[in-house]
Amino acid sequence: MIADIPIVKPTAALKRRLEAIWGDPPGLAGFFSTVDHKRIGIRYLVTAFIFLLLGGIEALILRAQLAQPGETLLTPEQYNELFTMHGISMIFLYAGPVLSGFSNYLWPLLFGTRDMAFPRVNALSYWIFLAAGLFIYASFFMGAMPNDGWFGYVPYSSAEYNPGFNIDFYTLGLIFLGISTTVGAVNFVVTFMRTRAPGMSINRVPILVWGTLTASVANILVIPCVSLAFFLLWMDRNIGTHFFDVSAGGQPLLWQHLFWMFGHPWVYAIVLPAMGIVSDGLPTFCRRPLVGYALVALSTVATMALGFGVWIHHMFATGIADMSLAFFSGASIFIAVPSAVAVFAWLATIWTGRPVITTAFLFFAGMVILFVIGGVSGFMTASVPVDWQLTDTYFVVAHIHYVLIGINVFPVVGGIYYWFPKMTGRMLNERLGKWNFWTMFVGFNLGFFPMHITGLLGMPRRVYTYGAAFGWGDLNLITTLGSFLFAFGIALFFINVAISLRRSAPPGANPWHAPTLEWATSSPPPAYNFAVLPALASRHPLWEGELEEAPSRSVIDRGPALDDGHQMLGTTVLDAEPDALLNMPGPSYLPFILTVAMAVFFSAMLLQSWMLVAGSAAVMVATLLAWIWPRFSTVRLGREAREAVVSG
Repeated sequence: MIADIPIVKPTAALKRRLEAIWGDPPGLAGFFSTVDHKRIGIRYLVTAFIFLLLGGIEALILRAQLAQPGETLLTPEQYNELFTMHGISMIFLYAGPVLSGFSNYLWPLLFGTRDMAFPRVNALSYWIFLAAGLFIYASFFMGAMPNDGWFGYVPYSSAEYNPGFNIDFYTLGLIFLGISTTVGAVNFVVTFMRTRAPGMSINRVPILVWGTLTASVANILVIPCVSLAFFLLWMDRNIGTHFFDVSAGGQPLLWQHLFWMFGHPWVYAIVLPAMGIVSDGLPTFCRRPLVGYALVALSTVATMALGFGVWIHHMFATGIADMSLAFFSGASIFIAVPSAVAVFAWLATIWTGRPVITTAFLFFAGMVILFVIGGVSGFMTASVPVDWQLTDTYFVVAHIHYVLIGINVFPVVGGIYYWFPKMTGRMLNERLGKWNFWTMFVGFNLGFFPMHITGLLGMPRRVYTYGAAFGWGDLNLITTLGSFLFAFGIALFFINVAISLRRSAPPGANPWHAPTLEWATSSPPPAYNFAVLPALASRHPLWEGELEEAPSRSVIDRGPALDDGHQMLGTTVLDAEPDALLNMPGPSYLPFILTVAMAVFFSAMLLQSWMLVAGSAAVMVATLLAWIWPRFSTVRLGREAREAVVSG
């Protein structure tokens, strides 16, 4: 039992000691063994953007095929493969992981702590994500890319209609990726519950935290559901079961139920953290707190809760009973209410603030416009009679891109402009950034808004060509030109990043005069984040005094140092009162070794090499045994120690 924790000032000697404790080994040893949440977060971001580039190249090839009637750039099979890989790349390998990158990097900084709750699990989640993506893209080199769409509908995905490795890459790769998502989600939940700075009660955490926390809870619940669907399909294809085979008593609709029970909550999982980026970044440039913080936090949770009850929104045309159609239609319409709360909060924040028009502000404000357009088109398809007319047309393609690009990519790029100084110690070029925004914004709307009209004119989705007599050629040409303009905007973003990393001047710790805790430390932060751990008295610690929410004082001028090894402060769930001293693990090769063993396991499953399956499984068990021994202890704090931390 700890009787007391000394309160100190952040001296140079203390910082050197903490750097020695928390720093990674040099060279390759540090690369493969690091558990530093900042390095892991940046790896997530870089890897996700690589998959974004790959998915974007696939999309441009698809658009070139559809630019004119009767185009023969691709064969039907090639189109199916690129169409499927585009969806998998954007939805599974970019949209979710890129948000995990932001949260991995920012959460401990936002919480005033030094790392995630489970640092080794954090490293494991990244290595598995990378390995799963490489596993799926290995299908390209084997000439067997997944070819049934990212939704993998049966019976076309069954072995009878689709032999070969194509769908096996899809099923095993997504099970593999689901492990990364699940362990990462557990880590986020525990980090939220146990590692927030003293004084950071649940009514003071940033909205980004609420978005990621809500998405993480949902992922813990729905990833097992879709992983079961993938495993059942793999067994149907490889060991002769008949879960989805009508001729043997199976149910094809079982696949759709299992998949969309995951699929619709997943849509919110890849937009709610992005909405949190806007909710936290926009007030900085409006020079005022977010309007309706509590309502926005509640609407974030309510959106996901309602999202669990709308999966049949994707199945209105499958012959579902009328009563079920009415219930799920009502839920799909009602879910627009909490989303509207966030929109009105953003608009009110801009209206009542003093906006500074930076590139990040433009991306955040542009997202609000695209969110409204995507929300209205989704509201339309929530009506059963309307959906019957629009389902499987390009109207739905337009809607999903307004959601997934408008509410994900635009906040993500805006978030990079906002936090790039914190991550790199460099500023992105604002002039080039504004060109970046306008080319992306104009290109996106030019490319995807006409799809609404194409869909209303009857063009079906998932077709590789069409006849000139339908009259869709001009609209498809406009869409293709807009897509290439949007891609040029993305290229400007990467050019800006490359130039700024080489030439930009250091921005200082808080160039935006932002209110949240990550800006209270240097840019980029040291390995230990904070020399002394902060204590909070308001929701906007760096604006204290200016907002008159609390007495003006530095949040890190003095506090507990915790410099006796890898130590963090554990706090209570609701009020963030210090109650434990957490001894954390340091750098380790075990996450990387476990990932390699898992990659071999799934590759052996693909090739049905059962001896290799058994051998890799044995390595995984041995690695896990090494992982859990010895156990790291958690030391409870006494009353006097808790009072000392708070008084600091």
